[in-house]
Amino acid sequence: MLQKLLNDEDFSYEMKRHIKEVLEILLSKGINFSILTNISEIGFEPELPQEIRTTFKPITMFVLAGYTFESCIVDDWGLSFEAGFGNENYGSLVSVPMLSILQIIVDETPILINLSVEIVPKKRVDKSEGVKRSMEALLSNPENEKLLKK
Repeated sequence: MLQKLLNDEDFSYEMKRHIKEVLEILLSKGINFSILTNISEIGFEPELPQEIRTTFKPITMFVLAGYTFESCIVDDWGLSFEAGFGNENYGSLVSVPMLSILQIIVDETPILINLSVEIVPKKRVDKSEGVKRSMEALLSNPENEKLLKK
């Protein structure tokens, strides 16, 4: 039963939305935090040198404080921030897909745990948009106007 829930498209969508909302709250309130991530899904621009990249474990923590915190940007896709790596403080823009964030941690305490799995969504349609499109389709046929007048 748990696996079914964790692999559910609706659950995945809601978890993604929740992660985004928690990140936005922390950023708006100026609260430094850490994220525990699945490193295989993280992007670096420019790409990190191999000697730095190989030091990462499959699950890697990033501490967002100082300039790294100030450079954070959250959007529907995920979180991005600038960070320095290695002894030379090699700079890179880090891009983290929302569901690659496994935990959000404040003062060494997890405040969010994400167990969901990224599901490629079928086309998610806003229900009000669907009603609007249905009504437009109905009204596009002049014969249907008779039905609405009654």
